[in-house]
Amino acid sequence: MKLRRSEARAVGLGLLFISPWLAGFLLWTLYPILTSLYYSFCDYRVVAPPRWIGLGNYRALMGDSEYFWRSVANTAFMFLELPLSLVMSIAVALLLNRKMRGMAFYRTLYYLPAVVPTVASSVLWMWLLNPEYGLANAALSRLGMPPLGWLTDPQYSKPSFILMDMWGVGGGIVIYLASLQGVPQHLYEAAEIDGASPWRKTLHITLPMLTPVIFFNLIMGVIGTFQYFTQTFIMTGGGPENSTLFYALYLFQNAFQFFRMGYACAMAWILFLLTLIATLLVFRTGSRWVYYEGDAR
Repeated sequence: MKLRRSEARAVGLGLLFISPWLAGFLLWTLYPILTSLYYSFCDYRVVAPPRWIGLGNYRALMGDSEYFWRSVANTAFMFLELPLSLVMSIAVALLLNRKMRGMAFYRTLYYLPAVVPTVASSVLWMWLLNPEYGLANAALSRLGMPPLGWLTDPQYSKPSFILMDMWGVGGGIVIYLASLQGVPQHLYEAAEIDGASPWRKTLHITLPMLTPVIFFNLIMGVIGTFQYFTQTFIMTGGGPENSTLFYALYLFQNAFQFFRMGYACAMAWILFLLTLIATLLVFRTGSRWVYYEGDAR
């Protein structure tokens, strides 16, 4: 069907206005994505032209139990943080949702760690967890407990990162707190008339109304865990004994330290597929437990 002159002119003007974004998308987004896919099938060392090797990079990754599969296992361990952060964020948000004097101060106090730059908080926690003069071991000694190696001990290095991340759950707390403000009060009033206890109101009203926000934070947590990088890059560099060699850090090392760009591109596409599969699984199960107000199910 042919467009009329006025319609064609409108389409032309629309394309003209979006052309800067379209050019940026093609040049800075689509082209790098397709190029990385091509490089993942090449032996590319940056200083020499890429050489096609087919699935060689992927086969090498599957057989690399010392580093690749170690990085996958380390990253999988960090998923223990997801339920802990979700439970802690919801619990603190419920406490901060109470009407008490000075509550604005407490809300600000809990949110402050979330606005501290990751680099700054990483340096701060390096001091706190220092096995020789850190405040963490000083507190343990006051309690009569033996000092821990924290970031220098393979047994405690990953739990140390989880402990540090739990300190910065203020961003999630703010989101839950905003959602709590939107829970209809008439639901609580009806429950009180029926004699429901505070625990039952939380279990049958508050939590179901929070499920869309829990779903959002869960998705963001899954994606963020797969991309865990900044803290370990600054604090441990993957040590000790590769106990904090997370997937994103190993990808970075291959690309920008070892200059195995083809190998790193293959890792990036595997990371994309893992993240996609995990996200789709969460979406697939979301219909069973996420409640949207007005849903007729």
